[in-house]
Amino acid sequence: MPDQQAVVTLHSRADERRLLWKAAIKWPMYSVAVMPLLLAVGWRLGAGLTVRWGQALVFLLAAVLLLVWENLSNDLFDAETGIDDQGKPHSVVALIGRPRPVRRLAISALLGGLLLMVLIASGSSLAVLLLVLASCGLGYLYQGPPFRLGYLGLGEPLCWMAFGPLATAAALLVIAPAAEAVPWGSALVLGSGPALATTLVLFCSHFHQVEQDSAHGKQSPVVRLGTARAASLVPWFVAGTLALEWAPVLHGDWPLSALLGALGLPAASSLIRLLRFHHHEPERITGSKFLALRFQVLNGLGLSIGLALGPWLGSPVLLPG
Repeated sequence: MPDQQAVVTLHSRADERRLLWKAAIKWPMYSVAVMPLLLAVGWRLGAGLTVRWGQALVFLLAAVLLLVWENLSNDLFDAETGIDDQGKPHSVVALIGRPRPVRRLAISALLGGLLLMVLIASGSSLAVLLLVLASCGLGYLYQGPPFRLGYLGLGEPLCWMAFGPLATAAALLVIAPAAEAVPWGSALVLGSGPALATTLVLFCSHFHQVEQDSAHGKQSPVVRLGTARAASLVPWFVAGTLALEWAPVLHGDWPLSALLGALGLPAASSLIRLLRFHHHEPERITGSKFLALRFQVLNGLGLSIGLALGPWLGSPVLLPG
């Protein structure tokens, strides 16, 4: 009987560790790296333009590697401040037990992602590399010393800029003919709404850890506002996302099928209700960021597909004059 109990205990510990690793990897979060490219592809197909698929695939792999670097680096930076010592057993640093292997893996992912970006920039435009470097710089400013702007509550605007205009402009350049200039106007119109949905994911990740953030001097927007006032802003994130995406439709620049971004509304509605009634209960809202992520994925995917369907419906995306 003791041997059987030991086996059961061993299996339960293995299952628990497997779940912790799943939470540490955060694979659903990589949709934020994929979305700028999906939007760019949908926009070009909707405008009846060609897509350089080889470039697109390399860009996608590079974007995922760079997000691996950012996620691992954030774990390392949080471990330095001690903010993960309590309440976050799924930190990669905590699971491995030492920061050095995590640091090596993060640097390897960064170098691999940047080398791939150099490769595709050589086939399109140097501006691609510069835009990606700017996005990486914003990612470092978020958590990296000595800046740690996320501790000052500035993570959300940095997130919007990195995954919005910068990443979208880079994606549009990569899949376009090499001679094209940086499409700032198109990137701003196309990327602003989906980037606001991405920013909502970051915003919602603070709700369940207000106490530990406050104790370690991390003045996230939720810490500054309080959970009740912060929860009241979530509907405005959702409304702002849809308004930015639907404005080009109302103006006649995008097809009506672009309204498919509304596919994310059920997830947004569930998120709004959850935080409205349980914003002060950390154990009940730990999954709020995943509801926000579901909204981000379905919204961006619906918008991308809706744009691509434009020519089939006789209403292609109109290019800027």
